[in-house]
Amino acid sequence: MQTGEDTQGLRKIIDFTRLISIFILAIHFYIACFAAFQQWHWTATITTRIVTNIARTGLFNNLWKPKLAALLMLLVSLIGAKGKKEERIDKRTITGLLTSGLLLYLLSTLSFYLTAPATVVAILYIGISTTGYLLILTGGTLLSRLIKVGLQNDIFNTENETFPQEERLLQNEYSINLPATYQLKKQLRKSWINFINPFRGLLVIGTPGAGKSYFVIRHIITQHIRKGFTLFLYDFKYDDLTKIAYNTLLNNTDAYKIRPKFYVINFDDLSRTHRCNPLDPHSMEDITDATEAARTIMLGLNRDWIKKQGDFFVESPINFLTAVIWYLRRYKNGRYCTLPHVIELMQADYDPLFGVLQEQEEIKVLINPFVSAFRNNAKEQLEGQIASAKIGLARLASPQLYYVLSGNDFTLDVNNPDEPKIVSMGNNPQRLQVYGAVLSLYISRVIKLVNRKNQQKCSLIFDEFPTIYFNNMDSLIATARSNKVATTLAVQDYSQLKKDYGREQAEVIMNIVGNVISGQVTGDTAKQLSERFGKIMQDRTSLSINSDDTSTSKSLQLEYAIPASKISGLSSGQFVGMVADDPENKIALKVFHNEIQNDHEAIKREEEAYQPIPVIQDVTSDLIQDNYIRIKDDIKRLLLEELTAVNEKNKALEAVDQGSASSNVQEPDQQIRPEANHSESNGQVQSF
Repeated sequence: MQTGEDTQGLRKIIDFTRLISIFILAIHFYIACFAAFQQWHWTATITTRIVTNIARTGLFNNLWKPKLAALLMLLVSLIGAKGKKEERIDKRTITGLLTSGLLLYLLSTLSFYLTAPATVVAILYIGISTTGYLLILTGGTLLSRLIKVGLQNDIFNTENETFPQEERLLQNEYSINLPATYQLKKQLRKSWINFINPFRGLLVIGTPGAGKSYFVIRHIITQHIRKGFTLFLYDFKYDDLTKIAYNTLLNNTDAYKIRPKFYVINFDDLSRTHRCNPLDPHSMEDITDATEAARTIMLGLNRDWIKKQGDFFVESPINFLTAVIWYLRRYKNGRYCTLPHVIELMQADYDPLFGVLQEQEEIKVLINPFVSAFRNNAKEQLEGQIASAKIGLARLASPQLYYVLSGNDFTLDVNNPDEPKIVSMGNNPQRLQVYGAVLSLYISRVIKLVNRKNQQKCSLIFDEFPTIYFNNMDSLIATARSNKVATTLAVQDYSQLKKDYGREQAEVIMNIVGNVISGQVTGDTAKQLSERFGKIMQDRTSLSINSDDTSTSKSLQLEYAIPASKISGLSSGQFVGMVADDPENKIALKVFHNEIQNDHEAIKREEEAYQPIPVIQDVTSDLIQDNYIRIKDDIKRLLLEELTAVNEKNKALEAVDQGSASSNVQEPDQQIRPEANHSESNGQVQSF
């Protein structure tokens, strides 16, 4: 008990023990150096008689017994000592004092081997032994004042924040398995990241250089191809990921019942690209498909419109583009239903354009506001409604884009079990504003076609997902799970997703995915992830120092398993995350914080053996230009034919109306009214 009486009693015991140590050492000096004491006349008969009686105990038979006994009593006194704690005491100083003191104290016996007078030997022996004794006493006293709680051994709390992780390899026909190592207290252990249910969505987050592609995405591509998945790949920095997919397919064709064909969409190297029409009329079954395509194109070209959906000057150009797309879909069974033809038709003058579009009953309701504005000479309003669509689409009017978008080498039903495909679409960071909208349209059509029942298992991988726009990604993740569609989204940061998609959609995408793996991120992203990973029980130690003693208290508290500061400081290859399981494969340890282990030498050898993307067709500039001119001529011919047909139809209606008027001579009032009405409507139609 820490009472005053107990403390005083302990001090008396310590002092008495130390006094015994000094007494033993003094008697030892008297006996060992008796000749020198006689010469100094420091002896007496009574003293000699007392010391002789004590020596008969056997403790002083040699030099070592009394010295070790005195040292033992000194150590006992030091063990019970409690000095005032000091934070600045250095362990190295204590170690030096104790080591040097023990050496001097024990090696002082070498003085008796000197050929010198007894007095000199006595002085050396007593002096060296006493110095060593005092050094041991000083070091032991400082040791009692040292703070014994090692609070600063783990200043970053690294060991305390470790937790058990999944060490089993859990595989199924859909899983993605990444080998890793993790720290558990002071042990380095092996583990596995098991994405056994990728159909619940996988979000890959990490700043540039965190290792998203090298440590995660490349393994998703290779493992899914080896397990017989069809694949759609959005390769932002073409052709980094495309080469991985192409060469993996070459080496794993036996994983498929029907060998899939490999297709590439690339707007830079036209000799290594296939041609595909994203507005394929056979896949557009309803006007809602045209609406979805129009919205994707316009929001892809004007990313700031994403946050303004519903505004008049946002919805108007989308409706107008929908009308043009659906008109071409219905014209001669979609003969000219391609994006280049849509762009060229939209550039026509309002007169012929409105006259042609009004011939389609299904789109009259869409173009009626524009026709009304044109008839009423509200040209400023009309330009505000349509010009933004025309200007945006005009950026896509290049011969190279027209060449790729007007062909029909393959369809976008990637997971068709009868015609499985692996499709890679490449972007170029330097032409992001132009290519992004077109690729967004491709992706929108792909997702529409793959999310169907009774199709082959499919993997959709989007590298740098915020660089393209897709309006219903949350619906895809929520509904495609039952159709065996695995979606992987790679983003750099949550703030990037908010900037390009708006806060609401960004939050939905972040929260709806079941699997998350993140490299180094900072700010709100790190905080969100830390909260998502939850808390673990951690030791907490507090230290209180006063003038007499030191008090230590320990407790257990729930703290974040992976604090935001840890996520902000991850090195390349280090990842944190959470996996989702399914009823057949339960995973208790879902959260992980580890370092993925890549076989760098094997990957290097594999990449050196890669075959380049083959040349598909030798494309000349003349071929590209001829295709460009042909599309323009198609639209000119369409307008000419349709306007001619409209004029002939109007003339026929006029003749019928005139015949009806002459047969009704007896009713003059009735005769005038229809003619006036007809001439008004006829004038309106002919003005186009």
